[in-house]
Formats: sequence, C-alpha cells, structure tokens
Amino acid sequence: MKKLLLAGLVLAMSTVSAQAKDLNKIGISLGSLGNPFFVTMVNGATAKAKEYNPNAEVIAVSADYDLNKQFTQVDNFIAAGVDMILINAVDANAIEVAIKRAQKEGIAVVAVDVSAKGADATVQTNNVQAGEIACQYIVDKLGGKGDVIIQNGPQVSAVIDRVNGCRSVFAKAPGINVLSDDQDAKGSRDGGLNVMQGHLTRFQKIDAVFTINDPQAIGTDLAAKQLKRDNIIITSVDGAPDIEEALKGNTMVEASASQDPYAMAQMGVDVGVKILNGEKPAESMILMPSTLVTRENVGEYKGWTSER
Repeated sequence: MKKLLLAGLVLAMSTVSAQAKDLNKIGISLGSLGNPFFVTMVNGATAKAKEYNPNAEVIAVSADYDLNKQFTQVDNFIAAGVDMILINAVDANAIEVAIKRAQKEGIAVVAVDVSAKGADATVQTNNVQAGEIACQYIVDKLGGKGDVIIQNGPQVSAVIDRVNGCRSVFAKAPGINVLSDDQDAKGSRDGGLNVMQGHLTRFQKIDAVFTINDPQAIGTDLAAKQLKRDNIIITSVDGAPDIEEALKGNTMVEASASQDPYAMAQMGVDVGVKILNGEKPAESMILMPSTLVTRENVGEYKGWTSER
C-alpha cells in the first residue's frame, strides 16, 4: 500500500513538474525595429519576462517586412532553444509553416499586433475600431462632405483592419469622396512623404488624409508643408511619442487612435506563459481597445513612455 502511495506521489510530482515550465528564453520577431512602436514592444516584453525570471533572455530581431528573413529568424529561435516566440507576422498566412515548426518543438507562439495563422493566440489592438474612430473624426470635422485620402501601408492584418474600419465610416457618409485608398506608404515617414507628394501633385483639392500609422502621418504633414498646401486634416493610428509632439505643435495632424505596445507585449508574454503551462486562453484573439488622442486631450494622454 505504501509503495502504491509513494508511486502515486512521485507520478503527481512529475506531472506538476512537467506542467510548470520555466520561462528562460523568448524570441521576438517584429516588423521593423526602426519603428518606436516595436522598440516599446520589446521593452514591455522584456520587463514582463524579467518578472517571471530575472535571468530570462530576450532575443529581439527586426524582420524588416521580409518573409524569408522572418522564416530564418524563427528557425534561429528554435535552434536557440527559446520557450516562447512573440511574432509580428510579415505575412499572416505564409508564416504558418514556420509557426508549426516551432510548436512541434514545444514552443508557445503568440502573435502580437497582427494575426498569424496557426499561432496559439493573438494579442492586438482592435484595429477596425482604431480605423473607425480616426476616420469618424475626419467625417465630423468636415461636416460629412469633402475629398479624402486613405493612405495605405504594408498589407499585414493590422493595416488591412484599420483601412477596412476607415472605409466603412466613409461609406456611411455620402458626401465623402475617397480620392485614393490603395497607395502603400511602407509604414514609414519617408513613405508617407513620398506618397503624399504624389497625391498633392495629382489632386488640387484634398481636405483630409487618414494614414495607417503615425510615421506616415508625420511624413504626410511634411509633404504638405513642402508643397505649400494647408487646411488638410491628418489623422492616424498609434499614439506614438512623435505624434504627441505633432498634436501639440504647428502641424496639420489632428488626431491619432492610440495603441499601447508596451501593454500589448506584456499581455503576450502572460498569455504565452499560461500556454506553456497548459492553460489556453478563453479566446484565441485578444483585442485591446483604442482611444482617440486629439489636440484637445493630448495633455491628459498617458503615452508609450509613461511610467509603468
């Protein structure tokens, strides 16, 4: 009888040990570490990982929106023996092959900011809502009438969702005329500058521009100033430190639907740790709400760099 009890105790202890997996190493592959959004995300993930294990190692790399590069990065994470991967997928569908390879090795894979087919869970901003509130601001400011542009970006799920949210709002306003909605400004300041220069040359009247992120908004404002065009309402998505300054300064940027990359990454790590220990989230898609930051409320906005 004692032998049976002892055997049962050993079995129970080994089961608990197998389930309670330590977090020792995380791999993070993000769109571009030249974007402060992703830098803030790394900081958030690192801080949360250190809460679980002060000696946890965080390997953060920039995919630079190159799918082949991201494939290689995932393979490198597997070879390095990471416990968890946070991935900002370059291609939501094509990345599944790499994700499956990682999962076969017992690695938890959490998609952050954009969805990734096959990931154990996804944590992202409610990007449809973000696009809606940024473009509703434009409709309201224009009184429901005007010529507008949707400045598109890299075709990851977050961008697609923002543009779809914006389109749905404009579609409900018959007086809104969308001049262009398919130009990819690459998610960067230079891209926003170049695309906006083309639009300003092509269109004599532009009342407002929605850009898919803050760097593009700043580039768009710069292009308008260079070509001496004014009275253009510019809105975007991110709530980045640069846009806080733009909203307080002499720019045409009037609003940005905020994200919280720090909290997003922290939630990603939390979810990943639970998955490692056999606890799946109730919902595989976790959406974080967006709020609109404007010239009127930017003073009260707690942005990316606020104390945590």
